[in-house]
Amino acid sequence: MRLYHSRQSVIYRLVGVLFILFLFSGCTLSQTTDDEIRVTVQADGEARLIRLAGNSTVQEALKAAEIELNNLDRVEPASFTVLSDGAVVDVTRISEEMFEKEEVIPFVRQTVKNESMPAGDSRIVQVGVNGVEVVTWRRMIEDGNEVSLQVLRRTVTKEAQPEIIMVGSQSPFASFNIPGKLVYLIGGNAWVIEGKTNIRRPVVTTGDLDGRVFSLSPRGDWLLFTRKSEEKDQINSLWAARVDEEGAGLLVDLQVANVVHFADFNPFDPTVVAYSTVEPRPSPPGWQANNDLGLIRLRPDGETRPLTVELETNMGGKYGWWGMDFAWSPDGNQMAYTRPDSLGLLPLGEEELDESGLTGLLDVLAFQTGSDWAWVPGVSWGPDGNVIYTIDHAPDPAVSTAEESQMFDLTAIPLTGGFPMRLVSQVGMFAYPLPSPVMSSGETANEYKIAYLHAIFPQQSESSRYRLAIIDRDGSDRVVLFPEEGAPGLEPYERWGAWSPAPMEDDGYALAILYQNNLWVVNSDTGETRQITGDNLVTRVDWK
Repeated sequence: MRLYHSRQSVIYRLVGVLFILFLFSGCTLSQTTDDEIRVTVQADGEARLIRLAGNSTVQEALKAAEIELNNLDRVEPASFTVLSDGAVVDVTRISEEMFEKEEVIPFVRQTVKNESMPAGDSRIVQVGVNGVEVVTWRRMIEDGNEVSLQVLRRTVTKEAQPEIIMVGSQSPFASFNIPGKLVYLIGGNAWVIEGKTNIRRPVVTTGDLDGRVFSLSPRGDWLLFTRKSEEKDQINSLWAARVDEEGAGLLVDLQVANVVHFADFNPFDPTVVAYSTVEPRPSPPGWQANNDLGLIRLRPDGETRPLTVELETNMGGKYGWWGMDFAWSPDGNQMAYTRPDSLGLLPLGEEELDESGLTGLLDVLAFQTGSDWAWVPGVSWGPDGNVIYTIDHAPDPAVSTAEESQMFDLTAIPLTGGFPMRLVSQVGMFAYPLPSPVMSSGETANEYKIAYLHAIFPQQSESSRYRLAIIDRDGSDRVVLFPEEGAPGLEPYERWGAWSPAPMEDDGYALAILYQNNLWVVNSDTGETRQITGDNLVTRVDWK
């Protein structure tokens, strides 16, 4: 009996254990089948309740809700997020619209003083015309509501034309007769004086001449100039305008851009224009020079035709990034070139040349500016074509670095034989020699003078002001003409003045110069000076 009861007790215990294991197993199975979450998906103005397996992501929830996304749609939380029970998924529908709208560019009003008109008088020189630009807008829309509106681009389809009003400011300066035509740049516009200094008329009134090129043709019928450019990655553009009254108003785009250093008419064939270009850069000085030279033909009716490229793009020697300058020979058959490290000749009419085709005349000690500009010696031809005048940079034994020397000498380079000859010592780096026309007399032939700027402080010629001086072509008879001792000096513009094309009424050749941004005429024989303008706005001048 004891054995029976003992076995019965063991069986009861086993049954109890099995029952507990059954219950536990049943609970586990129940959790697995019930592992499901409920998620709300909100999109397109509706809320959808869906059931998902546990550990499902937002992407799976969108698929279950049959929601398709566009490229711009926004989902919160992110698509890879694992969801929990009761989570909410928000879908924001985003779209964009592009549209264009024309807007008016109001014209600006410019006032130009005219000293030949009585004070108080005024007249409209140019009627103002509004411009038009097309503005492209981008509108962003979220769930049907505009959330942003921004301008993508602006395209000018019609340039505005400024209204130019001439206002009289009766000149206090006595008028006098002049030979030829004298053109000057004032306030971004070009004006011409012909016959008498109080008789002036506008040539170009666009208000955007930048002064980098401003040259009158040998016959005085065309003005070559550069205009500021509104185009992206373009500094300026090269244009020509008829100066004579017969062709007044004719403006010609020569289809050449980015002319910084040089463009000029051939003195022997004025229908040919030479030019050199640069490539714009965002870093100082704003360009990388091409050191090239191209030609274009400009006919009297304004028709243009590209001619040969005389000098292809090249490195331009030391500091060549700044750029070369050029000067036509009087016969128009060749060019003098100048750059920071040398000066020489470029023959024209031959095959296209590279840097190796240049004929060097003078090795120049390159000046170390320590800044984002380079010094290029001024260069000009004697009127007979036999001599080139320039500024030579000489070493200074007192300076440890030769390139930092402040010794600059006015030098003549004979082209018929002989060595370069120093005419005047210590004139300053911005002397820019300017030979006169031939002043032949009964006793001598081919006589002419050299005008130049002489630094008041030659050892600081980079920042010094200058005085106008004159010498005979052999360097003799040096005379300082202007301004008088003690008066403020001249600013050393690269194209600081121009000789009269013929003698004045008093039988002397004169120089038109810029002084304190006004136009003056200085007699080279007597030193007599006469002021022409008083607006303080003149920046360039030429006289032919």
